[in-house]
Amino acid sequence: MIDYHIGAASIARSLASYVVTILEMFPVFKDNIPSWIGHGGEEFFGGTLSINLLAPFLLALLTVILCLGVGESSIVNSFMTVLKVIIVIIVIFVGAFEVDVSNWSPFAPHGVKEILTGATIVFFAYVGFDAVANSAEESRRPQRDLPLAIIGSLLICIALYIGVCLVITGMVPYYLLGEDAPLAEAFSSKGLKFVSILISIGAVAGLTTTLLVGLYVQSRLYLGLGRDGLLPSLFSKVHPTRHTPIHSQVWVGIVAGVLGGLFNVHMLSHILSVGALTGYSVVSACVLALRWKDKTVSQFSSRWTSAWREGVLCIVTVACCGFAVGIFYRFSASYFFLVVAVVIAILATTALCCRQAYTDPPGFSCPGVPIVPAVCVFFNMFLFAQLHHEAWVRFVVLSIIMVGIYAFYGQYHAKPGSDESIIYQRAPSEATR
Repeated sequence: MIDYHIGAASIARSLASYVVTILEMFPVFKDNIPSWIGHGGEEFFGGTLSINLLAPFLLALLTVILCLGVGESSIVNSFMTVLKVIIVIIVIFVGAFEVDVSNWSPFAPHGVKEILTGATIVFFAYVGFDAVANSAEESRRPQRDLPLAIIGSLLICIALYIGVCLVITGMVPYYLLGEDAPLAEAFSSKGLKFVSILISIGAVAGLTTTLLVGLYVQSRLYLGLGRDGLLPSLFSKVHPTRHTPIHSQVWVGIVAGVLGGLFNVHMLSHILSVGALTGYSVVSACVLALRWKDKTVSQFSSRWTSAWREGVLCIVTVACCGFAVGIFYRFSASYFFLVVAVVIAILATTALCCRQAYTDPPGFSCPGVPIVPAVCVFFNMFLFAQLHHEAWVRFVVLSIIMVGIYAFYGQYHAKPGSDESIIYQRAPSEATR
């Protein structure tokens, strides 16, 4: 949840900056927009507070659109997405004619290790594909639509990411790229200012869709937690005619608006990839645990511990080995330790395969259980180990806070099994028509 709140606040700040940039193309706004409205923000108390009024205004506008209903918000999202993709394709096509292939040599100037370190930073760019899964109840045919939507959108975005990266590094040597707006600066350096304008428009469209999806997913997460009793029931209420969780949606908008309007969230953004990596790892572990046929007995009896505990121990072992391999690799430890950790992870995964019985749920389900979830946990923890130590500290602190919320509220109000009758409901007939 912290991931999405901080992410929404930082994205809103970036969106405000790009909106001001577009407005300043008109002479009436040129150099007439104060910093406390859009660009950066007006800083107080040595930068502790950074006032930005446009960011919360944009968040409020998108929150209203989401409260109106999925249909209204999907129209805005679809329009922005089409516009964004068209502009990205234009950027790739035009930039391809300005590529100097000598700029790609050497292709990995800092080595493979730095590529993996960079992967942990940009991992948050892939957060949002899980948003498709959170919209299962509002999908007409989730068994067919969700897998196609997740895999299809993932492949399209990967292709666009790679295309843009190849073009920009081919146009300008990587060490000359600007940090704030590398795409716009790269095209401006080639005399293609009209493309820079398109990039600014595309950035607004892209950030708007990202923010829209982020706010949407947050409200559905609060909805699920409210239904389960882990948060107050207020968050589980759905509007009778709009069929949207308005209370959750408004709360999400308020929190993101306060963060985006008052605080400089640049340093807090370090935790974003930490939450995504650990969150996906927990989901993978839950796939394993929920697919176990029997929580008390397994294919092979054991007098030392129950099958459930044995399975949990294997999952934790895989996670620890992934983190250990990441640490050993990061600090250039002996390959002996790397091999030992990998072998232990393989043995733990083998135990998950041989000593647990798994169900085969109807509809769509994760394939390759338990291999796919175990590999996912391993590599996520490997990337987790590449992050800056500040991210680890913040993650531990926030985890303690969240465990405290569960310890003092969630465990006493939790309603296990309450979601069996409400997951993946068929859409109303009028909506289908």
